[in-house]
Amino acid sequence: MSSSDDDSASSGANSWPVLGSKPIEGGFSQLHVKDLANGSVNDEAAEGSGDRERIAAEVDEVEEGGSASARVGGTEIEEIGVVRGMWRSNSEGEVEAQASPSSSGYAGERGSSSGGSGIGEEEDEIEDVRSGAGSDSQAAWMPGKRHVMQDDASISWRKRKKHFFILSHSGKPIYSRYGDEHKLAGFSATLQAIISFVENGGDRVKLVRAGKHQVVFLVKGPIYLVCISCTVEPYESLRGQLELIYGQMIVILTKSVNRCFEKNPKFDMTPLLGGTDVVFSSLIHSFSWNPATFLHAYTCLPLAYATRQAAGAVLQDIADSGVLFAILMCKHKVVSLVGAQKASLHPDDMLLLANFVTSSESFRTSENFSPICLPRYNPMAFLYAYVHYLDVETYLMLLTTSSDAFYHLKDCRTRIETVLLKSNVLSEVQRSMLDGGMRVEDLPIDPLPRSGSLLPRLGKSRPLTDSQESLKEAYAGIGGPAGLWHFIYRSIYLDQYVASEFSPPFNTLRQQKRLYRAYQKMYASMHDKGVGPHKTQFRRDEHYVLLCWVTQDFELYAAFDPLADKGSAIKTCNRVCQWVKDVENEIFLLGASPFSW
Repeated sequence: MSSSDDDSASSGANSWPVLGSKPIEGGFSQLHVKDLANGSVNDEAAEGSGDRERIAAEVDEVEEGGSASARVGGTEIEEIGVVRGMWRSNSEGEVEAQASPSSSGYAGERGSSSGGSGIGEEEDEIEDVRSGAGSDSQAAWMPGKRHVMQDDASISWRKRKKHFFILSHSGKPIYSRYGDEHKLAGFSATLQAIISFVENGGDRVKLVRAGKHQVVFLVKGPIYLVCISCTVEPYESLRGQLELIYGQMIVILTKSVNRCFEKNPKFDMTPLLGGTDVVFSSLIHSFSWNPATFLHAYTCLPLAYATRQAAGAVLQDIADSGVLFAILMCKHKVVSLVGAQKASLHPDDMLLLANFVTSSESFRTSENFSPICLPRYNPMAFLYAYVHYLDVETYLMLLTTSSDAFYHLKDCRTRIETVLLKSNVLSEVQRSMLDGGMRVEDLPIDPLPRSGSLLPRLGKSRPLTDSQESLKEAYAGIGGPAGLWHFIYRSIYLDQYVASEFSPPFNTLRQQKRLYRAYQKMYASMHDKGVGPHKTQFRRDEHYVLLCWVTQDFELYAAFDPLADKGSAIKTCNRVCQWVKDVENEIFLLGASPFSW
């Protein structure tokens, strides 16, 4: 990864950079996290895969030019008439405190706290004091669309802190996170009018700020996607979420749906997505807990190296028999995956595919053979996925280009399941899910030998010496050494990440979500194309200390006690990196050369 610091430590394949060295430590500064990047945001081109059935003509993409900021092209938007009408408030009302729900038509900002409080602003919905219920973030999440009877005239609908909309270029609603799409036809037309108003001036709208709200626009040919949010998430994160929602739609329909709009500009796409509300709601929910949605990497289930190799060997045998991709997963974590020669699978495609499978109840009840599209592989054509759950949480996905390969894949699944049972892979997977992954409390005092193991069940723990015992007592308290509370480590080469398990003080979903949002902002700041990218960043607030370190080989995001010492935090990060290196055979899928995208 390129960086702007010339005096930063370098990282090699066998030698790890030392974060605590003087050049690196001198490079730390209290950097300001900007909500918006000033660089252009370009779509990655999806790779084509050759001729397949249902291949449609190439579709011209919307040009992604201009500045990714609170601007329309080069002109900053403070307020425009149609925006004032959309929120039904005048310019003076936008800067004044909201006294009642009637003071602003769109009341989502009511109840959200300032940047310092961090509690109310972390929830996607405002607590309704009349209901007497607790925060939604503490309740069990239920899949599917909620509040279907609401529309833009409902005060409760306007009080939602984060909306997502999909509409066509003619203004027809396709999907809304809250409310009934048909009742939101007028609101969708307003959003379409904003986009058209700017485009008629020869420009493209990306972001509009209105008070505490951000209105983020993403134009994909005849499909418009809009996010209206008053959360603390930066523009880059919200735009990335719209990209994933669009990708989820392509998984279901392929990009060939654009041809329908070429033939009929008023084409109603809603029936084609019938019954997929649960898929979109599950993806949107993952924006609040799954780091893969902004890291663009996938995570593996911790397993002994021999166990993962056994699973990979049987999948490789199947891939050699004509299967394009063979993927074994447990929930959202990868157990093993292989692919045909020269076939590559992007982490975002894995995220969307796993979300599609895990959110659809039909896949759990019987074996399925379904057409799916991988947007980063070939957005214009369907592949065919054979999906079968081997137990409650573990499932196998076999992808092929042939529409009549069901019985062949069924036979392959039988062979795979037999081998996995005989080699105890499935039982080890279940045990790993129960035991969890890396914990900051287990961070070794000194480096592990190369035979060291991550979990007690994978290797015997060594007794501590007297000096190690005294050092551990000095670090006693909540979390790990030096006040380490949590970390995320991303391998740039592998496009995989590992995150420590949540432990005190992150006992509630609200606290975990706040930390997730903090990581989100840190990631956006580190990859800010306007003033970066950066290599190191150290931030302290009333909740925790955040330390980020980016090299050409990895990225590390760590959260410490807010009173943590800077020098101790840097040394602890070095130890985390060494720990990850020591147990990489158990936490990463190594040797996956066909997946070096």
